[in-house]
Amino acid sequence: MGPTQQTGRHGAAASETVFFGSESGRRPSCEPLMGNESVARPPPTLRADQHAFFLDVDGTLIEYAQQPNAVTVDAALLELLERLALCSGGALALVSGRSIASLDALLAPLELPASGLHGFERRSSSGVYTQHARPSRRALTVARQLMAQLAKMDARLAFEDKGYALALHFRQVPYLEAAILEALKRVTDLTDGELQLQSGTMSIELTPRGVSKATAIAEFMREPPFRGRRPLCLGDAANDEAGFEWVNAAGGLSVAVNITGTTAARAHLRSVSAARAWLHGLSAGPG
Repeated sequence: MGPTQQTGRHGAAASETVFFGSESGRRPSCEPLMGNESVARPPPTLRADQHAFFLDVDGTLIEYAQQPNAVTVDAALLELLERLALCSGGALALVSGRSIASLDALLAPLELPASGLHGFERRSSSGVYTQHARPSRRALTVARQLMAQLAKMDARLAFEDKGYALALHFRQVPYLEAAILEALKRVTDLTDGELQLQSGTMSIELTPRGVSKATAIAEFMREPPFRGRRPLCLGDAANDEAGFEWVNAAGGLSVAVNITGTTAARAHLRSVSAARAWLHGLSAGPG
């Protein structure tokens, strides 16, 4: 189903209870994707005016914090993004798990084309805002209440309500990942599949069914100024893998940032600072 213009939030009541499983051992937050065994560094130079840039934010352009609202953005990053957008003729979009409103607040006064909530919402280069089909009020309410209950079971867990996406952060208790994943699988069952699991870095989210960073990139690539360019995607987490795979299939360049496990990305940068330095070099190069 294609995107539709929508706004608003929902709320109701739920009575189901979901508890952590007894298993507390750590395991990967998603099934590994098949990628290159040896992932190379990306090319030091390329033509920015021939590429379409799709950039994750947290863990890619800025360092993670204990709480999502505790991250900071420096003036150098704003200058980098503004310059790269200029060098690419505006073919730069943020592709994030944050909401677009959160991205705008974080990067103010800069406002870029963006996809938020893992592909659920999008703002085009011309400023048109769209959403995909919303989950039902019942599904969101069930998930919201049960995830809030889970978070109360350990003070080191953090529940983040993004409106149409819900996240549970376990950065302080990484050994609870497997138990959280199993609990949230049961929550998705209670939503009749209207919400899907998205694994991130020390977090697991429930997001609207049928959307991902791959669907967002595909939508951008059908529009100017992205259309006809070679896509380039940077990301740092399991929820970026769909974007990597789409970009690979389109003949583009996928770049993982500080991913230590198996990845579909064709190139790798070791840190946020390395990613920013590489992008800075592209913004200063030809085109």
